[in-house]
Amino acid sequence: MTAKIFKFAKKTDMKTETSFKELLFNAADSLFFKLSKEDKDLLIKNTECRTYKKGELVFLENTKPSGLICLSEGKVKIFKEGAGGRDQIIRLSRPGGFIGYRALFAGENYHASAVAIENSVACTIEKNVLFSVMKNDPNFTFGILKSLAAELGISNMRTVSLTQKHIRGRLAESLLFLIETYGYYEDGATIKALLSREDIASLSNMTTSNAIRTLSTFAGERVIAIEGRRIKVLDIKMLEKISNMG
Repeated sequence: MTAKIFKFAKKTDMKTETSFKELLFNAADSLFFKLSKEDKDLLIKNTECRTYKKGELVFLENTKPSGLICLSEGKVKIFKEGAGGRDQIIRLSRPGGFIGYRALFAGENYHASAVAIENSVACTIEKNVLFSVMKNDPNFTFGILKSLAAELGISNMRTVSLTQKHIRGRLAESLLFLIETYGYYEDGATIKALLSREDIASLSNMTTSNAIRTLSTFAGERVIAIEGRRIKVLDIKMLEKISNMG
């Protein structure tokens, strides 16, 4: 990672931090929503939110977690540098998701790095306070375990696919993964994730040149349409068929 220059984000101002904490802890679909007022207030008091511009570092490989990172807004990629300095995206996180949780609960340093791929906000809950609340509320703990288990299942399935499928199948699966993770813009067809060609290649376990070539092939077959970083899905059933064929 020494060849790359990353910037660390700054802490949000008090007013902004309060609004993001409100969103994180009081949203009806949040794992924190059903906590007792006492436990919720304790977590809020021991949570710090930071804003991240596109390209800023959320955490760095081999550093120690200070708490549970919850993405409140934006998109973050978790990646590991592979052979020849080429990055491999391990996971993508969306608002409401946890980042770097494996290292935290295993008591280890991070095995990968995380960077914002668009302007984002992430809040970190101090680990000792989090562990204390988890001991007090088994339902809350079970909810976290269920969420992490689901993430692990997706990760395992993608690992198998990326080692067994051919280039077309891998890229089709990655596009479907982006749709499942982030959805579409208002038109109901354009994937709501403006990734670089390098990131699409990293997500699909292929070179950038192969990703560009395969995207162009899909566009020529009228499976997708491309406008800069915007990818519009024209034939979702064909995309699924290509992915399933491997």
